[in-house]
Amino acid sequence: MVEVELRYVAGCPHADAARTLLGECLTELKLDAAVEYKEGQYPSPTILVNGEDVMGAPESQAAACRLDVPTRQRLLAALRRP
Repeated sequence: MVEVELRYVAGCPHADAARTLLGECLTELKLDAAVEYKEGQYPSPTILVNGEDVMGAPESQAAACRLDVPTRQRLLAALRRP
């Protein structure tokens, strides 16, 4: 089973879009994944698939909105990896 985590900072304008994208990608691939949503002091939004950031490690680990938000292409590629 694929483990997925969405990390975000409260009020991040990109968090809802990342949540929607994640749901769409899981549906598209027909994956049964345990998704954990974590609000806290993270680069936001960050999507981890099996512990790895789909966009690569951010330059800063500070609690702030990311400019390199998760993309459909990168998320689908990460979800397809064994």
